[in-house]
Amino acid sequence: MEEFLSSCRRAAVQVNPEQPGPQFHVVLGNEACDVDSMVSALVYAYFLSKTVHSEMFALPLMNIRQSELLLRSDNVFLLRQSGLSPDLLLFRDQLDLRALHRHGRLQLTLVDHNVLPSADSVLEGAVVEVIDHHMLEREPSPSCPVTVETVGSCATLVTECIVHKAPQILDQQLAQLLYAAVVLDCVNMAPAAGKVTPKDSQYAAMLESSFPSLPPRGTLFQMLQNAKFDVSGLNTEQMLLKDMKAVSGSLNVAVSVLYITLEEFLQRAELEAELSGFCQRFGFDLLLLMTIFFTESKEPIRELAVFSHSTTCREQVSQHLEQARSPALNLHPISSPHPHIAAYQQGNTLASRKKLLPLVKDFLKDADGLLGDGEEAESGVPPTPMNSLVEGCPLNDGLPYISAQDLVEKVIKMVDRGGN
Repeated sequence: MEEFLSSCRRAAVQVNPEQPGPQFHVVLGNEACDVDSMVSALVYAYFLSKTVHSEMFALPLMNIRQSELLLRSDNVFLLRQSGLSPDLLLFRDQLDLRALHRHGRLQLTLVDHNVLPSADSVLEGAVVEVIDHHMLEREPSPSCPVTVETVGSCATLVTECIVHKAPQILDQQLAQLLYAAVVLDCVNMAPAAGKVTPKDSQYAAMLESSFPSLPPRGTLFQMLQNAKFDVSGLNTEQMLLKDMKAVSGSLNVAVSVLYITLEEFLQRAELEAELSGFCQRFGFDLLLLMTIFFTESKEPIRELAVFSHSTTCREQVSQHLEQARSPALNLHPISSPHPHIAAYQQGNTLASRKKLLPLVKDFLKDADGLLGDGEEAESGVPPTPMNSLVEGCPLNDGLPYISAQDLVEKVIKMVDRGGN
């Protein structure tokens, strides 16, 4: 794997999309770039490099900027534990996919998502394959094979593909990457968490039996969880960006998973001002904050908060989620010290963000005109600029702006210098 990733970096560095050169088959994970997405991209690209005999260069691409990787502490931990340097990875700011596509030099395989965000819709013609475990949103096409199965981990489907088509490429390092992704995404294979399926269990057991020197399941899960839940030193903006997905329709909405209790988060100094600034900088009308933590007996506890300076927007989204039935979130209002934040205990602890996002998308289809000029003026928060982090937010040509990803990089540099 090290040699493969090194060759990918060398090839990417030498790319000049404007000049004739090799074609690239890029395996692209989703924009959250969690462990499952990262591992699925790495391993499936490696699989293509070993099994597809063509002039096309297969390489994995992380769907974030390089500077954002440090926010994903569990990813970094797993890479190092598996003997891989994070410096070997390739990121979105290191390869111009649009230019490659424009010059007919790009094919895309999507892993851990099955539709491109609106901001990447220009790349749709390059998509040749999809492997995912989320709800199917892609229109069927004879030119694009789609493997979508609602298992607990996309890495399970990648493992299945390799076992059936090229089992000889599986070694200890690949097995450890795949096994870690499955165990983490399936919450230590615990049925009570509602994530694991029989297929996940089947391939986890297969990896365990084929590679008996893999770390013990419980130990591996706990190490990854400890790394994932380590938010020490992160400011509010970094915590929101650590595990965030954005969706848009009539409103621009961010859904962030927070790895602390809601009570602790709501007690952060100047929280509403920080959330307002975050929305203004990144172009969001509303934030959904999903917290998850575990009791001493390893039972998950989930909470949910809804933030918006628009009372109408906040109340209608809250009402929609309270009344949702597919799935029912079983939300119970709890006290919030902030007037623009609605807070809930989430009774259905099995409803992760994966199950919440379709509810949000359904709401956005019918939510025209929720954010009026009067409310914006009353709140004192100016209209938020659109930017590249939010799906479907085109910018007028020539309009000066700072992209969300540039802001992330600046924030990280400020923290490194000891700033706030």
